[in-house]
Amino acid sequence: MRRLFSALAVTGCLLTSIPAATLAQSQGFTLFSGVKSENQLPFRLDFDGQRLGTDRYRLRLPAKKMNLAVAQFAITYPNYYKGSFDPKNVEVRVNGKSVPLSEVKWEKEGRVIEIFPQEPVPAGTSVELVLSNVQNPPFGGIYYFNCQVLSPGQVPLLRYLGSWIISIS
Repeated sequence: MRRLFSALAVTGCLLTSIPAATLAQSQGFTLFSGVKSENQLPFRLDFDGQRLGTDRYRLRLPAKKMNLAVAQFAITYPNYYKGSFDPKNVEVRVNGKSVPLSEVKWEKEGRVIEIFPQEPVPAGTSVELVLSNVQNPPFGGIYYFNCQVLSPGQVPLLRYLGSWIISIS
């Protein structure tokens, strides 16, 4: 009898926590993602991540991840993501304030969005990459968006910072 009540209690907790995490459309508890927890980055989808919907992705980089100054951000995504991005509607916020950008390039064939701030983003700051006017893909699923950065004066190799695990329903 004790085992039955324990099983019911655990099941009840799981069932009530799943809808809350789904409604938030932000980083939650992820099992078996293949991405180490220290490499999972926080994010938020402003319009609930509905398939075929227009959305705004708020991809966050906590200050503890920003060990070096950043001259370029590169966001890669999987080949099965069939959404679209608007390079004219990309914003970089450093500690909550928008910074001017020199260029934003979306290479559709290479599945990468490259963002170049006019001035390097200082180390130790929290950053939010805001992608507005995103057209979500026609099919729901889990999509891994990877963040790589290039520091000024660094050998021109992008360095991996982490991944946003985005769910489209």
